[in-house]
Amino acid sequence: MFDYFYHEILRRTVISFGTLFNDISIQKKDDDGDTFSTIQVPLGYGPKQKFLARLEQSPNLNRSVQMSLPRMSFEMVGITYDPSRKVTSTQSFLAKAKDSSQIVKSYMPVPYNIEFELAIMTKLNDDMLQIVEQILPFFQPSYNLTIDLTPTIGEKKDVPVVMSNITMQDDYEGDYSTRRSLIYTLRFIAKTYLFGPINTNVSKDIIKKVTVGFNAGSPASSTRDLRYSVTPIATKNYTGDAFALVRDDITATDTTIIVNQSSGIVVDSYITIDNETLQVKKVTDLGENTFEVKVDRSQYNTVSDSHVSGTEVFLIDAQDNALIEPGDDFGFSTEYF
Repeated sequence: MFDYFYHEILRRTVISFGTLFNDISIQKKDDDGDTFSTIQVPLGYGPKQKFLARLEQSPNLNRSVQMSLPRMSFEMVGITYDPSRKVTSTQSFLAKAKDSSQIVKSYMPVPYNIEFELAIMTKLNDDMLQIVEQILPFFQPSYNLTIDLTPTIGEKKDVPVVMSNITMQDDYEGDYSTRRSLIYTLRFIAKTYLFGPINTNVSKDIIKKVTVGFNAGSPASSTRDLRYSVTPIATKNYTGDAFALVRDDITATDTTIIVNQSSGIVVDSYITIDNETLQVKKVTDLGENTFEVKVDRSQYNTVSDSHVSGTEVFLIDAQDNALIEPGDDFGFSTEYF
C-alpha cells in the first residue's frame, strides 16, 4: 500500500507560488517626479519572524551587516483536504508516459488546499503601497497558475491561488534608535491536487479485442449461433510515412483522385490527406505510375476539404492500429462468424 513514490507536487507548488512575486520592484523619485533609483525587492523563503529578529539584532543603521528593507518572505503554513473538489476515489485513467510510448495508469488526484503567507516588510509607507499595488490587481480574488504536477505523464493543471485576507502591522513604539518596521501579511490558498503512485504495468488492462456470442437455443448449450468480434482500428496515420503524392488539385466535392503510386491501397482501406480521412472504393491503374482512386470523403467525422497537387497521401494500416494513443478517437473493424 505504501510503496515509495514522490512526484514533487508540493515542491513544485511552493516554487510556482514564489515565482509570482520574484520580479517586484519599487522606484524612488525626486521632487520633480523624476525616477532616480529602481530597487528590486528581495524575496526569500522563511517565516517573517526570522527576518524581524534579524532587524532587531542589528538596529544600527550604519552597520554594513544590517538587513536592508524593503524585503519579502513567504512560507507554506498549512495543508488541508478540500472535499468540495472530491471525485470518485476508485476512478482511474490511462495515459502515455511523457518520454516514451509506455502506457501508465493512475487514480484520480486528491484535492488539497495549501496555505501560504507572504510577508512584506518596508521602512517607508510609500514603498509598501508600491509593492501591494503591484500584487492586488491580479487576484480577483484568484490567479491561475499552470503547474506540471506529474512530469511522468505530463499532467498539467491550472491551480487557482486565492487571496484570503490581508493584515497590517506598523511599529511606532520605541525611541529614536529603534528601527521602524511596516509589515503587511497576505494569506493565500493554492487549490492543488496530489497524485498517488503511477502504475507502469498496465498493458494487461488495455482491451484490444471484444467478442460477443449469441445463443438462440437452450441456455445450457455451449454452442453459439453467432459470434460478433470487434477490434479497434486507427482513424489517422501515426507512422508519418507517406506512400504517394496527389497529382492534381482536389476540390471538396471530388470523389476521384489521381495519385502517383498505389502500393498498399486496397478496396475499403483508409487513407489520409492533410486532416481528412477517405475510404478507398476502387483503384484503377492508368499506366505510367498514375492511378485513379475512387473514394468516399470525410470519413471518421473529418471534414471534406480541398487539397493541392503534391500533397502527401498516408495509408492507415495495421502499424497505425498498434500505435493508437490513449484518449484518441478510433474506429472498429467487425467480424461475424
